[in-house]
Amino acid sequence: MAWFIWQDKPELVEVTVGAATEASVRPLRIVQLSDLHMSGMRDVWRLKYALRLTQGANPDAIVFTGDYVRSDASQVSLLLDALQDVHAPLGVYAVLGNHDLWSDRRVITDGLHQAGIVVLNNQGRVLGQGNSAVYLAGLDDGWSGAPDLEAALAANDQHLPVVLLWHEPDLGEIPVREGRVWLHLAGHSHGGQIRLPGRRARVLPGFAYRYWSGLHSVGPGWIYVNRGLGTTSIPIRLGSRPEVTLLSLYPPARHPEP
Repeated sequence: MAWFIWQDKPELVEVTVGAATEASVRPLRIVQLSDLHMSGMRDVWRLKYALRLTQGANPDAIVFTGDYVRSDASQVSLLLDALQDVHAPLGVYAVLGNHDLWSDRRVITDGLHQAGIVVLNNQGRVLGQGNSAVYLAGLDDGWSGAPDLEAALAANDQHLPVVLLWHEPDLGEIPVREGRVWLHLAGHSHGGQIRLPGRRARVLPGFAYRYWSGLHSVGPGWIYVNRGLGTTSIPIRLGSRPEVTLLSLYPPARHPEP
């Protein structure tokens, strides 16, 4: 029993993206959480533990990359008490996932707003300053929504490196490979959720077949896939513990103006 409880206990995963240079004063530190799939008190316990890890990491910003409920949009209410105390100097941001749209995007969005979280729906904003600044963009869900990368990047008039929040990992490959996005932060896959030792995950959702866990170098940029916190149809995690990611970012130089 203790082993199964450990499998359900979130862990803090620290990842460095990019390399420090002489101009780098300090990295931009972002915590990513994903796939909460709130449905009951077990999910509340898991989230509260993850948020303790988050605040203990002292990030500059916090981002959520979608799927806040399993199927009932009203369960977003389970988030509110836990998220009221979530804060970071540069803000807390979110995008929606496929389960959020399949339930009720308006209810989910309103719940996130009540918790003081900025929902980026085909929008973006500057995050950080100096050599650590990036442009944080967020897209509508790629499975069931209407993502618009052009609209999301429209305000990047400083030509900063782009950190993209987009729920499904495989969909980010083209904009990352083309150099339009430096780092794509995704979730959706649950890291396979159930993985036998020494074997690749075999049960993965659509748009998470190629990139389903961890950091991937793609052309001039990167895709990072967070394993998420919750579960979906099978309420078990095995070989794929819930994850809180602390990303230390060393962004490249600004893109040249056209």
